[in-house]
Amino acid sequence: MQFKLKYILNSIHLQNIFMIFLLLISVAASSQDLKDYTNFIFLNKLNKDSAYVESKKQIVAEFSHAKPGSWGDNAPGVVTRFNTQNKFIAFTFDACGGKNGNNYDKELIDFLHNEKVRATLFITGKWIDSNSNAFLKLSSDTLFEIENHGLNHKPCSTNGKSIYGIHGTSNIGEAYDEIEANALKIKAITKISPHFYRSATAYIDEVCVEMSEKTGIKVVGYQVLSGDAVPFTPASVIEENVMKKIKPGVIIIMHFNHPEWNTFEAMKNLIPKLRQMGYSFVRLNDTAISLK
Repeated sequence: MQFKLKYILNSIHLQNIFMIFLLLISVAASSQDLKDYTNFIFLNKLNKDSAYVESKKQIVAEFSHAKPGSWGDNAPGVVTRFNTQNKFIAFTFDACGGKNGNNYDKELIDFLHNEKVRATLFITGKWIDSNSNAFLKLSSDTLFEIENHGLNHKPCSTNGKSIYGIHGTSNIGEAYDEIEANALKIKAITKISPHFYRSATAYIDEVCVEMSEKTGIKVVGYQVLSGDAVPFTPASVIEENVMKKIKPGVIIIMHFNHPEWNTFEAMKNLIPKLRQMGYSFVRLNDTAISLK
């Protein structure tokens, strides 16, 4: 994985700024009580921390006058696949949170675990708040990589655009909180920093992409849209959507917060078929991956 030198340097700078803050707030997370990490409380703490406030101020000053540019699920700079000479593919599963989005497809996750399918899980702060026990268990499972799906599941916009009836972040400051606050929340709970961010609905504008990279977090989209997010899509259709576009290096988007959908049923058929074709499953952060 290659980052531009300026992004690496900026990332190092921001990590140093937040180090003291994280040491102060990071205590051993327990399944009994994560109330100190709920979105409202955690963001309030951040907004009283001088390092976070100063970094946010710098980001706002740098990007507040930038034009949003392209807006969509494949904006310039968004990673949709990775380079590989092998039959590697990446299954990514989102947990969106919020109204009608806080459920947990345990049957799907148990299947992935039992089949030893490596996967990347993009999780929002909202979903963590409603599923703290499940989140802690997921974060301790080495098959899974926990990544950033935003604090409040808002499409990342610098001017308040909406998509699918979901209102995006209104400005750079709110976009910064959406990305960086959730990254710090995941880090505070799991002690592991997320490397990647997927915006809610995957929609994002160019300025948010650049701003996210400035903090050291790469924006990830997808190359294969499974279609499982359309309620009650038949498993056969989800399976077909994946199989017709499968090739080495693809990133596939699915969900694990809707057990009533047919993601699990589709995966039961997909995994053995893909293995028979010689494919293996990797997490985005596996060292063999070169994102593009």
